[in-house]
Amino acid sequence: MKNIILVYIVIMACLCSSKTTSSVYGQVEGSKPNIIFILADDLGYGDLGCYGQETMVTPNIDRMASQGLRFTQHYAGATVCAPSRNSLMTGQHMGNTTIKSMEKPIKDDDLTVAEVLKNAGYRTGVVGKWGLGNVGTTGYANAQGFDYSFGYYDQIRAHNYYPDYLMENGQKFPLQNKVIYVSDSTNYAVGIGNAAVEKKEYSNDLFTQKALDFIKKDADTPFFLYLAYTIPHANNESFLIDEHGMEVPDFGIYDKEPWPSEKKAGAAMITRLDTYVGQILKFLKKNNLEENTLVVFTSDNGPHQEGGWRLNFFDSNGQLRGMKRDLYEGGIRVPFIARWPGKIKAGETGQVTTFWDFLPTACELSGQEIPMSTDGISYLPTLLGDVDQQKQHPFLYWEFKTSISRHAVRSGSYKLVTIQDSKTDSTSIELYNLDNDVSETKNIADENPAVVKNLEAVINRFR
Repeated sequence: MKNIILVYIVIMACLCSSKTTSSVYGQVEGSKPNIIFILADDLGYGDLGCYGQETMVTPNIDRMASQGLRFTQHYAGATVCAPSRNSLMTGQHMGNTTIKSMEKPIKDDDLTVAEVLKNAGYRTGVVGKWGLGNVGTTGYANAQGFDYSFGYYDQIRAHNYYPDYLMENGQKFPLQNKVIYVSDSTNYAVGIGNAAVEKKEYSNDLFTQKALDFIKKDADTPFFLYLAYTIPHANNESFLIDEHGMEVPDFGIYDKEPWPSEKKAGAAMITRLDTYVGQILKFLKKNNLEENTLVVFTSDNGPHQEGGWRLNFFDSNGQLRGMKRDLYEGGIRVPFIARWPGKIKAGETGQVTTFWDFLPTACELSGQEIPMSTDGISYLPTLLGDVDQQKQHPFLYWEFKTSISRHAVRSGSYKLVTIQDSKTDSTSIELYNLDNDVSETKNIADENPAVVKNLEAVINRFR
C-alpha cells in the first residue's frame, strides 16, 4: 500500500506542476569545461566489457568506465534513432518533442544543446550522423547552433559506411567510393538508400579524423563536440550487392574466429568503435585537455537484429528484455559512461538518468539558465558526487507508434508498458517492478491496479 500511495503522490504532483525548474545548480569552478558527447548507433547494453560482455573486446571504453562514472540506469530518448537524438538535442521526452518517428526535422523554434552552449561562448561541432534535418530545412545542423558539421545529414544515407559523399557545412564532401542507389519505387529508401560497389573510404574512420581536427582547431576556446558514430548500425540496403549489412574494412582480431562472417564483422565494428574512443582520449591526454574535458559515451537505443546481426549471439542486450523498437529495457536502457579526471570520481551509480537530461546538465556546466522547455533534470550533482543535491524524475515517458502503438512510463521502481495492435484490435497492459525484475519477466499489473491506473494517467496525458 505504501508503494501505491507513493506512486500516486509522485504522478499527481508531476501532472500539476510546470515542466521543469529554471534554477541553476552552479557552474563548476574554473573555466567552462569542454564537452565531448560520443554516441554509438544501436549499441546494446551488453555489448561492452564494462557492462558484462565476455566475447567482444572493448578495452578503451572499459578503461574509460574504470576511470569515470558508469551509469547502470540510463535511458535513451526513444527506441529508434531520430526521436532519440532529437530528445538528446532538445531536452524533451517523447510526449513533448518534435520528432516522434523518422519523418520530420527539428523545428526552427526548438532550443538545442548546441544553441545553449554557443550562447555560452562555446565552439560547437557535430561529426557523424545528424539525421535531424537536411540542408534547407529547419533541422539543418548549422541552423540549430552548430558552427561545424560533417557527416550524414540524412538517416537513410547513413546506412552505407562507404557512401559516395558526406556533407560538410552544407556542401558535398566527395569520397572515392562508388555506389548504386535503391530504385525500387516500393522501397522506403528509394533514391536515398545505397550500397557501395567500390569501397575505399570508410566513413567512421573519417569521423574520427574530423573530430580530432575540430578539437585541435582552437584549444583556447571551450568546445562542444557531438561525435555521433554510425557503428554498429546495419546497412539495410546491402541487399543491392547481395551482402550482409555489417560493413567494416576487416574482421580485425576476430578474423580467425569460427563465426559466420556477419558476426565477425559486427564484433569488429564494435571493437573498431572502441579504437576510435581510445584515439580521442589519447589525444586529450597528449594535449593536456583531459582535465578540462567531460567525455560522455552512450548509445542512441538498444541493439538491432538486422543485416545478419543477431543480438543473442553475443548477448547484446545482457540480462535485459527486448531490443531496438521495443519499449522493454533492452530497447531503451543503454550504456552511459562519463569521464572527467579530477572532477568525476571513478565508480558506479544507479541514479536514473536519460537523454533529455543532457540539455539541463550542459546548461549548468556552462552557467546558463535551464529553459522551461526541457523535461530534463541536470545530473551534474551526480557527476560531481553531490548525491544529496541530485533531483529525481517523477516519471520517465516513451512512445513508439507504428501499426503497433507502444507506450511506457517509469516511476520509481515501477514501469508500465502498454501495447496496442491496430491489426488485431488488441491491447496488452504490463507492469514490472524493475528493482527485483530488471528482465521484465513477471507482469504484476493484476496485483497492482492502483499503480497501473496512476501510470496510465501519465500515458493519457501525452497520448
